[in-house]
Amino acid sequence: MSRTLTLYTRADCPLCEEMAAKVGALIVDTRHRLAPVDVDADPSLKADFGWDVPLLFDGGTEICRHQLNLPALQEWLRLNP
Repeated sequence: MSRTLTLYTRADCPLCEEMAAKVGALIVDTRHRLAPVDVDADPSLKADFGWDVPLLFDGGTEICRHQLNLPALQEWLRLNP
């Protein structure tokens, strides 16, 4: 079953761009997709996350924050082939 990973980001954030590139490369051969969401475009997300980006989520479950946690994402991919 394909899943969508949500990457909470903001414009001009090098950490966000780096995480998006790394996650994208890791899921390229899967059925999963990456959906970037700019927290500055939504006042409630901006209030929830502030400057605490990037954040990678599967639904309501956080996978990693600020930088790619490779073991956590690999485990997620193992459980969600």
